[in-house]
Amino acid sequence: MRAARLIKMVLLLQARPSMTAAELAAELEVSERTITRDAQALSEAGVPVYADRGRTGGYRLIGGYRTRLTGLGRSEAEALFLSGVPGALREMGLADAASAARLKVSAALMPSLRDASQSASQRFHLDAPGWFRETPAPELLPAVADAVWDDRRVSARYCRQDTEVERELEPYGLVLKAGVWYVCARVPDSGAYRVYRIDRFTSVVAGDERFARDEEFDLPGFWEERAEQFARAILRSEAVVRLTEAGVRQLPHATDRVVAREAMGTAGEPDASGRVTVTLPVENEDVAYTQLLSLGPEVEVVAPAGLRARFADAAARTAELYR
Repeated sequence: MRAARLIKMVLLLQARPSMTAAELAAELEVSERTITRDAQALSEAGVPVYADRGRTGGYRLIGGYRTRLTGLGRSEAEALFLSGVPGALREMGLADAASAARLKVSAALMPSLRDASQSASQRFHLDAPGWFRETPAPELLPAVADAVWDDRRVSARYCRQDTEVERELEPYGLVLKAGVWYVCARVPDSGAYRVYRIDRFTSVVAGDERFARDEEFDLPGFWEERAEQFARAILRSEAVVRLTEAGVRQLPHATDRVVAREAMGTAGEPDASGRVTVTLPVENEDVAYTQLLSLGPEVEVVAPAGLRARFADAAARTAELYR
């Protein structure tokens, strides 16, 4: 623990011209007295740490001292590429690795470039979950993430509907979609690639065996293909609707954008009132009712009859409220 702290202290001083004891204590989460002892230990070990006294004083390295401890480890280098998603790093248990990687890179940069980390963080931040949603990280996410980074085969138990199933999996990659974590894995027995929601796992045990990764596997391409297949698989029904110009503009916000675009491809010419008739793929009548209700008077449901009746009833009850 102390050795790691001393290394980090040297890297901090290498990245900045001078730091006060209070600044170092805050960065290293220790007391200023501990900083004083650590500085003395470094000096005794041959690291030229110099203490300037007085109100504007602080600690600094003298003589252009440069440590050779700036080599990136594999986990740090991998985490560095994800440094724009601090929440995801924290949930996967990689926050410390990312912090160490950024510090090492900062220490190795030219003085004129050492503000790169700060300037980047001021210009980009990713907040993945949707609005008004608090999605807790799955408890087993760090275990799955470790297996992914280390190419370890795992024995996993997960809930599928009302049953619990056990599978041997080769976890290839993690995906964070709208605040929900998924793992894309290969099933060794069949060689098929599948997607699992990590919050449905009840146990994950990584074995000693590493699997041979298929280097041609493309995680972004695989996810895009499976996501499209899933979206189309759940659209088992259709609704015929008439839309105003405003309804056409709002439709992509009420339902899936791709589905809305394809539905508009079925539109005919506007009628005398300016409305267009389209056939919209939907998951079921309940989902269609919730989605299309947000369009208010900009949509008229033509079919199916049951859905049209629900809209007629909703319109009547709404009108009664505002009389």
